[in-house]
Amino acid sequence: MLLAENKTLLTTRKFDLNSLIMDIKTTCPKYYYQVNAQVLQNVSNRLSKAFDSFFRRVKENSSKVGYPRFKSKIKSITYPQSKGAFKFISDNKIRVSKLGNIPIVLHRVPKGKIKTLTIKVNKANQWFAIFGCEVDVKAIKHSSKAKVGIDAGLESFAFLTNNKTIPNPRFLVKAEKRLKLLQRRLSRKKIGSANRRKARLKLAKQHIKVTNQRTDFHHKESSKIAKAYSFVAVEDLNINGMLKNHYLAKNISDAGWGSFIQMLFYKVVANGGQLVKVNPRNTSKTCSKCGTITEMPLSKREFICPKCGFACHRDLNSAYNILKIGQDLPESTPVDIEPLQQSSSVASSVVETGTTIGNS
Repeated sequence: MLLAENKTLLTTRKFDLNSLIMDIKTTCPKYYYQVNAQVLQNVSNRLSKAFDSFFRRVKENSSKVGYPRFKSKIKSITYPQSKGAFKFISDNKIRVSKLGNIPIVLHRVPKGKIKTLTIKVNKANQWFAIFGCEVDVKAIKHSSKAKVGIDAGLESFAFLTNNKTIPNPRFLVKAEKRLKLLQRRLSRKKIGSANRRKARLKLAKQHIKVTNQRTDFHHKESSKIAKAYSFVAVEDLNINGMLKNHYLAKNISDAGWGSFIQMLFYKVVANGGQLVKVNPRNTSKTCSKCGTITEMPLSKREFICPKCGFACHRDLNSAYNILKIGQDLPESTPVDIEPLQQSSSVASSVVETGTTIGNS
């Protein structure tokens, strides 16, 4: 239940929140009638979903209930329907309801049927238009029968069972000197001044540059693996738990394993392959040849089996074990990617296409 200013109780259902919007528009018509009605309803829909998820976690006695955090500023608005809400006038201009004609830089043409439009702004004050499109996905068969196990690490970003490694680019570590300089400059500026605003934007742009570098790296490496292998086995990592190690937290965050595995997940399936996640327990300690378990502290980089004498890099040995465990798992398609394997007459997927509106 929500407690409004007039002390009356309101339910968190979307219908009741939409009714509340109508009352607010009546109270302040000059301001709220300038906003598209569906955009306002989308905000109430987000709020309703947040509370539904909260009450679901309470009912399930979840360890992390997480009461909804209300934002002081909304950094994105969504038009849930394309009909009458937005349309392309030309390749460099789009007409949006209640906003008018907006110049754009169309760097990727939307494919399929455009369903939604989300306009968002980042901390560097850069604006983007993201289109949600419905496209038919045809079931395809992977051209290769190769299989690979992948062990994520920090010395190398990933170790593959073909004895190849993906170097760790360490984008955040390389940018730290520049980030610290910009942070010091920002801290010296007077709060509320124009110079402080300029310094904050410079710092935000540098952080976004690091994020973009990491994302580009993840996309390129995940695409290579998805095209080369029809079966991929990776570790089911508890990254949040690993971040509690304060000695490695920064480097783990810099690597971005979660984002990489998520990209690899949908790309492997889109190419007709299969990706499985395996329990990483003892994969570094177990000999991939005879199965003997031996202690392997992080400082020990070479695995040597005391029983059979097998020796290799510890991450390569772990990758062998990950692939072996993944192959032993029962063949099944994860539920959340099942639609991608269905026939084209049934399958549909939402594809996001980004368009830059402008910078300031």
